[in-house]
Amino acid sequence: MAGSKVYFTDFRTTVGTSLTVKMQKLIRKAGIGSIDMDGKFVAIKMHFGELGNLSYLRPNYAKAVADVVKEQGGIPFLTDCNTLYPGSRKNALEHMDCANINGFNTITTGCQIIIGDGLRGTDDIEIPVPKGEYCKTAYIGRAVMDADIFISLTHFKGHESTGFGGALKNIGMGCGSRAGKMQQHNSGHPSVHEDMCRGCGRCAKECGSNAIYYENKKAHIDQNLCKGCGRCIGACAFDAIENMNWDANEILGRKIAEYSAAVCADRPCFHISLVRDISPNCDCHGENDAPILPDVGFFASFDPVALDQACVDACLRSAPMPNSQLSDNLNKPGWHHHHDHFFDSNPNIRWKETLEHAEKIGLGTREYELITM
Repeated sequence: MAGSKVYFTDFRTTVGTSLTVKMQKLIRKAGIGSIDMDGKFVAIKMHFGELGNLSYLRPNYAKAVADVVKEQGGIPFLTDCNTLYPGSRKNALEHMDCANINGFNTITTGCQIIIGDGLRGTDDIEIPVPKGEYCKTAYIGRAVMDADIFISLTHFKGHESTGFGGALKNIGMGCGSRAGKMQQHNSGHPSVHEDMCRGCGRCAKECGSNAIYYENKKAHIDQNLCKGCGRCIGACAFDAIENMNWDANEILGRKIAEYSAAVCADRPCFHISLVRDISPNCDCHGENDAPILPDVGFFASFDPVALDQACVDACLRSAPMPNSQLSDNLNKPGWHHHHDHFFDSNPNIRWKETLEHAEKIGLGTREYELITM
């Protein structure tokens, strides 16, 4: 497969030119205007941020994309699906409240907001996965699949389970209904090293299935209740929790690739990623740690695989930010330097498998031509 075109511009602006205008120029240059949107529903998939998190994309960027869609005659709406874990986005009503509190409404975004999998996260549609090896079908939020055209608008960042959260994570995991998220997360269950557990309780607060309980001030995980989402691993500050299945994160990444292929199949798609506020963990957290890397810029492409690869490469070329999780790890005595910012930030992760599998099943290519604007 020949390399795909990925368009890039940095965050520098001249007086009188806003970042949103610069982004619009980039996506037009990247070819979004070639999509026939006239009279068609256009889903713009993004993350509204958990309450307490401040690293999610501002609604201004969503409005900039929605305005371009409307200029082309499209009918845009913002969408995301409900979560598995406890928090402020586990059903559509709380999800909408969270979106509003974080600044997303019809005035700030210029379009409606629809929670893709309905009130309880059960309004989904089962669709085939092209060349699926781990998932033959995928459970995707119905509103996402009802759209004629699909656009992903992604905050590219680190992630405690997948290494980074890019376009494929935004699409595959983000568009899965509650059943779809469970299907992607069920490859392995974590276990607790009791000698390392401090009994702090943080893992139980993060658990999405009430599977963690305490005996003698030590955490225990009920394997019959555990969904395998891995949030407890990222929550533990003492490395007391790990996956029992060593390749669970690899399989998770491959399933995310397959879910992304299902979402994008047989309709026009376009993808935008903003590499900024590169927090070490997902925006699903109710907080955000300091960025591990400096801001990079806007990226856009018709190929989500090439887009993620270009964003990864740009991050790997960047210098770690001081006073961050990444720099703290690198400065630990005896730390084994992996020369991989995502792996050095979250050593339990695997990220290459997602892109390799996405390329294998024909979703896109990791080879790309970077066109700088």
